[in-house]
Amino acid sequence: APYGVHPVTGVPYSEKQKLVAGLLQILIPLGIGRFYMGDTSKGVAQLLVTIVTCGIGAIWPFIDGILILTGDPKDELGRPLRG
Repeated sequence: APYGVHPVTGVPYSEKQKLVAGLLQILIPLGIGRFYMGDTSKGVAQLLVTIVTCGIGAIWPFIDGILILTGDPKDELGRPLRG
């Protein structure tokens, strides 16, 4: 595990960072942070909702970015993001 392991579960950490994913979601609220994490289905959904609602739906990726920063998000392989 080049980035260490999670202290509780023992699962190796992802090469992706939680701070980068959260800031991408907050600063560019189009689902970009989800694409970075590898969760393309949710990223596409957030992008479409934001476009269809003419920007009003950008609240979803914004709140999701806050949840990514405060929670314990996982990448596409189920590994926790590095803090």
